[in-house]
Order: sequence, then C-alpha cells, then structure tokens
Amino acid sequence: MLIAALVMMPIAAVVWIAFNPSDNIWPHLLSTTLPRYLRNTLVLMTSVGVLAGAVGTGAAWLIARYRFPLSRWLEWLLLLPLAIPAYVGAYALVDLLEYAGPVQTGLRGLMGWQSARDYWFPEIRSMGAAVIVLSAALYPYIYLLARTAFREQSRATEEVAMSLGAGALGRFFRVGLPLARPAIAAGMAIAMMETVNDFGTVDYFAVQTLTTGIFSVWLESNNAGGAAQLASVVLVLVIFLVSMEKLSRSKTRFFAMSNRYRTIERTPLPVGAGLLATLACLIPFAMGFVLPAGVILNHALANAGLWADPDLLSALWNTVAVGGTAAALTVLAAVFMVYGVRLSGRQLPRMLLPLTTIGYAAPGAVLGVGILIPLAVMDNALADAVEALTGIDIGLILTGSAVALVLAYGVRFFAIAQGAADAAMGRISPSLPMAARSLGRTRGQVLGQIYAPLIRGSVGSALLLVFVDCVKELPATLLLRPFNFDTLATRVHEQASLENLGDASPAAVLVILVGLSAVAMLARANR
Repeated sequence: MLIAALVMMPIAAVVWIAFNPSDNIWPHLLSTTLPRYLRNTLVLMTSVGVLAGAVGTGAAWLIARYRFPLSRWLEWLLLLPLAIPAYVGAYALVDLLEYAGPVQTGLRGLMGWQSARDYWFPEIRSMGAAVIVLSAALYPYIYLLARTAFREQSRATEEVAMSLGAGALGRFFRVGLPLARPAIAAGMAIAMMETVNDFGTVDYFAVQTLTTGIFSVWLESNNAGGAAQLASVVLVLVIFLVSMEKLSRSKTRFFAMSNRYRTIERTPLPVGAGLLATLACLIPFAMGFVLPAGVILNHALANAGLWADPDLLSALWNTVAVGGTAAALTVLAAVFMVYGVRLSGRQLPRMLLPLTTIGYAAPGAVLGVGILIPLAVMDNALADAVEALTGIDIGLILTGSAVALVLAYGVRFFAIAQGAADAAMGRISPSLPMAARSLGRTRGQVLGQIYAPLIRGSVGSALLLVFVDCVKELPATLLLRPFNFDTLATRVHEQASLENLGDASPAAVLVILVGLSAVAMLARANR
C-alpha cells in the first residue's frame, strides 16, 4: 500500500494543486497560450505517431517477410536509434544543416552563393524538423512490436490469401496489418506518449507545447498552480490517448490457431526490389542513429581535451549515483510489491498493482510538478519542527538533495521494473515455493532462496533498463535537480542550448554508450 501510494502520489498532487491553486491563472491561460500549446502538442503527437508508425510497420514487414541485401544486419541495426535520445538527434541535425553547418557551407562554396538571400533552404528549427527527429528516434518502439507480431502470424493465412488471388500489397493490408494491429497500436501509443513527454527537442526547435508551457509558467512566471493546471491537461491528453487505443479494439480478439500454425519463411526478393527494400530500411537507421552519432562523435574527437573536464566527471558521477540508486530502489520495491501481492491473495493489492504503472504514461514535467511542490511543503515543515525542538537549522533535506530526483525516476519507470518482476515470478511453478514452505522456510527465505536465483536474469535486465531511462530522462531532471547539480542529460541540454555542441559532445557520447548497452541486451533477448 505504501509503495502504491508513493507511486500514485505525484499524479494525485497535480490534480489537487490544479483544482486548488494559490493564484488561479486558468482564465488567462485559456484565453492566451493554452490553445497554442494544445494545438502544437496535438499536431506534433499525431504527426509523429503517423510517421513513426508508417516507418516502423513498413520496416517490420520487410524484415519479417522478405530476404534482401543486408536484411540480417538491418534486423538489429533498426533498433539502434533507441540508444540516442531525441534531443541529441535534434542538436546533431541543427549542427549539420544550419547556416554555418557543413551542408549549407558546402552548397555556398559549390554554387558561388554569398549569403542566405541568394538561395532557399528549409527552416531547420521548425515543427516539421521536430516531427522528423522524434519519428526517427521513436519508430523502433513500433518496429519491435510489429516485427514480433508479423513473425507470429501463421503461414496458413498467407497461403489462403494467395490462393484467393491477393498480391503482396493485398496480403499486407488485408491480412498482415489487421492481425498485427494491437501491437502496432500499442507501439504508436508509446511513441505518442514519449512525444508528449519530450522537452529537449521541442525547446531547441522553438515549438511551444504543453511541456514547454509547464516550464515557462513555473520557472519564468513563478506560478506553480498554473504549471499544475497545464500538467493536468497533459494528464487528460495521455489518459485520452490510452483510452482511445483500448476502445478502438473494442471487443475484437486476435487468436493464433495452434493446430494450423506454421512458421512463415522469408521470401527472397528480386535484385531491384531487394535494393529498394535495403534503401527503405537504411534511411530510418541513418536518420535515427548514423547522423546523430556521427555528428556527436566528430565533435567529441575534435574536443578530446574536454574528456578530462572536472564538470563532465562530476556530471558522470551524479548520473551514475542518482540513476543507480533509483534503479536499485525501484527494482527492489517492484519485487517486494509483486511478491507481496502474490502472498496476500487479497483483492485490493491486486487492483492497485496495475495502477502503479501510470507513472510511465505521465511525462517527466508532470511528475516534477507533482513531486516538488508536496515535498517542498514537507521539507519546510520538517526543517521548522527540527529547528523549534533543537534550535538547529537542518536546511531542506528532501528538495535540497537528490531525493526528489530519485523519487521521480522511481515513479516514472516503476512500470518497467514491476512488469519484469511480475513476468519473471509468473514463470516459476507454484510447487517450488510450496515445497520450500512445507520444509519450514519462511516467506522471506522463500524469496531469497527460491525466487531470487530464478529471477536474477530478469531483475538484472530491469535494473539496466531503468538505469538507462534514468540517464536519458531530461524534463524531470531539469525541474527536480538541486542547485549546481548536473547530470549527463542536463549538461548536454545546457551546452547545446548555448550553441556549444563541442562541449556537449562528450556527455552526449556517454549517454549514447549507456543506451547502446540496453539496446544490445534487448536485441539479445529478442534474438
């Protein structure tokens, strides 16, 4: 109950503050900035969902059904954009295509142009560029789920469609796509929720969304109630998105008939079609990984002396310490909660368990509002009480340290740890713990001697995944970090915001390397 309360507390706090603000600026927001924030968020979210969905689904279909040049390599290379945060991709794209970048500089030298008035070049910092960058970073969510769904379909359905005269496109749109629809819809929902959560990309491209509005109203206007009201709009938007995805499926069910199931064999493509398929898969991989990784690595090598910068080393230590602490506590809490729910046999804990996953759908900026304001009230009350009793001013313990940041990471990524623990324990036969109990082992000993060795791999994977997400998380970190406390993500954001990508590149390379470790583990698990 305590763990569930901690996880759901920020969401409840946002709703409470939104309805009970100290200074109600809702009418002002409604008549001025809110329509623009909401419109931009909806356009960005929908565009990214459609583009990432098309790219991820198309690539998954080609990889799952056909053999063509480099297809075995591209099957895993298409996952690599997961290692690069979208905001790093945004910084790299602008650095490459801006007026002083190598592309425009090369065009001016080649064509003899003297200034920007002599030629037209698309605006880089725009809504369109934000859609492309976010789609390139988020399509792997759809690709991974859709590839699995396409592979699990039976060869029998393909043969029936072929016998009825359906061509390749007909089989895709009338058989493969409808059967994979739940997986594709789930992937698109994740991509759209990550788009709502994004701050670094939209801030750098000057696209005003609800997330940037939370930062503006809170940090610039110093109005926590207004920030909570904007955060509540984001919550409504996310809940609406998840609800629409579930309602769209209604009572439709998708089953694989085991007695007719035969694995689909990939069909070799002719030379011309195979080259086109290779090119189609290389483009998202190049946009999502090769371009940003290449630009960042080039800057990192050109500024090799920055690797010994004390500020970088401090940011690295802060990232490892806070992310590692958050990952360990989150996974331990998830294992404890899942095991406790299984032991209790009561209905209320079982009902609370799925509710604890709501933090993953809530953007980091929303959690920042819901955590910092209640903790600040508690912190001040605690400091005043200690000073009144002892005469010692202990300062702000909770909000003046990384405690709030650890709590935010735990709430945000509790769903990952809880899902891994629940799945791992669900694979263990109930007869094993029963036998241990019959031999006199306590419940704690059963957890330590029976479950722990058997779920060690899943717990280790959950630790790594939560840690990687903590390293990449930007909005919550910007709002909740103590003064003069930088992580790798905030250092990248701050230096890039100052147009100093060279200083940001070492930290960005470290973030990418951490992300690659998680992608490698994910590829190994899905091999």
